[in-house]
Amino acid sequence: MNRKHYNFVRLAEARVNKALEAIRLVGNLSNRSNYEYSESESRAVVAALNAAVGDLRSKFNRSNDAELRDFSFSKHVEGWDVH
Repeated sequence: MNRKHYNFVRLAEARVNKALEAIRLVGNLSNRSNYEYSESESRAVVAALNAAVGDLRSKFNRSNDAELRDFSFSKHVEGWDVH
């Protein structure tokens, strides 16, 4: 295995595992015993993650980098306000 491939495999395994753990932690937010959220907020979370996966897919399918978006409820849920 050449150096570039070795680095890809090493970093991909670490980064994908870290991303999967972060997604699992986001999933913990669905526990209604501990958190309160609206349907539009839950859809916004899922939509943001789906968009990030779409950006990732695009990066692997073409050479141009697609810029990942920052997540904020105020960008995804109309009328959202912190109380």
